[in-house]
Amino acid sequence: MQPLAAWLVARPQNAVIALAATLLLPVLQIFSGIFMVLLVLKQGVRLAVVEAAIAAGLLAVVSVVAGAPVAQVAIEALSTWGPAIVLAAVLGATRSLALTMQVSALMAAGTILGIHVVVDDLMALWERELTFTLEWARMNGLNEQAQVIESNPAQMAHALTVAFVLWGWTKLALYLFLGYRLAAMAPGGIGRFGRFCDLNFGRVIALIMAIVSLLAFAVGAPWLQSLAVVLLAVFWLQGLAVVHWMFVDGELPLFVVIAVYVLLPFLHVFLVMALAVVGYTDAWFRYRRRVVPKNEE
Repeated sequence: MQPLAAWLVARPQNAVIALAATLLLPVLQIFSGIFMVLLVLKQGVRLAVVEAAIAAGLLAVVSVVAGAPVAQVAIEALSTWGPAIVLAAVLGATRSLALTMQVSALMAAGTILGIHVVVDDLMALWERELTFTLEWARMNGLNEQAQVIESNPAQMAHALTVAFVLWGWTKLALYLFLGYRLAAMAPGGIGRFGRFCDLNFGRVIALIMAIVSLLAFAVGAPWLQSLAVVLLAVFWLQGLAVVHWMFVDGELPLFVVIAVYVLLPFLHVFLVMALAVVGYTDAWFRYRRRVVPKNEE
């Protein structure tokens, strides 16, 4: 990874090529966000934005030649590079991974609120996805699941909205952590901004989540319920950080950490919520501060 990091920051044209190539292929788009974080941390926001603009221009030309919609390129570029630039700039200014992730959690909360403000009918927004899911469930004999979707389309639309926001936020967190690691490997490094295993969203966000949850229970407004779910779910990364911390401290064997990642695609909802509970309670009770590291005993 170190040679890759060195190559990306060696010349602006290298960055442009890497950004364009990775954004062009959906499978590689996650690397495009990671590279953008690296470029912002190592080269600054201004040069990174210029490189992104040139890469987007090249992709627009390719789209015109290939007869593909240019608007799709613009959407992909803005949705992938835009948030990555913002969070990388925050990380560079604060020099704190924890504080930057707290900002990202508030961004996720703002996004779910923004969707509810802008979109009047969530079922219309997710109509194509709901129809596809319903037909897929029927074709595969999942009649009970199909009945749930058909009888509660509004609830499913809210669930899809929450899933959309959380998936986008999780990708952004991945951009940030891996981009930071890549920048640390580049020539000259960038200093230490914190460790993933020490991640803590703090009691302020935990308190906001508690208040929103109480309001959602009392009022029953769908937008409050969605906001409460998002604010709780972001703590899953803190729960994962606790798992990593326990491994680093020698409390957990490596195979447990591997098992968590292996099971994540299969038990994603249950495992994410379990990790979120661990992370949320850790924010209040700070388990890691109560344990003396074994290497200090």
